[in-house]
Amino acid sequence: MKITFVYNADSGKINTLLDIGHKILRPDTYSCNLCSLTHGVFSEKEEWRQYRETTQHELEFLHKDEFEEKYGKETGYTYPVALKANDDASFEVLLATEEINALSGIEELVSKLPTA
Repeated sequence: MKITFVYNADSGKINTLLDIGHKILRPDTYSCNLCSLTHGVFSEKEEWRQYRETTQHELEFLHKDEFEEKYGKETGYTYPVALKANDDASFEVLLATEEINALSGIEELVSKLPTA
């Protein structure tokens, strides 16, 4: 199974620097809980790296601008979101924005993902 994770952030060096500053100065108002769950201020969290490297699922990680460029701007999704790719190139929502935003740790995130 392919799972596509879409962060509520744009790609690029300037956006990355702005995100780092936001995480440091106002972490309580940072708009991407998926980013906060999987990454610290400067790097990926070890627990998430371990999950990524041991899961049997194919994982794709995109920023919202990358996702919309690749799959179209009119997808209707809010971000962050975790999507299951279907054989017909469509997606099924695995974890909606509200669900991701309610999570408090990597263990919770991983427990919500399919195991096989």
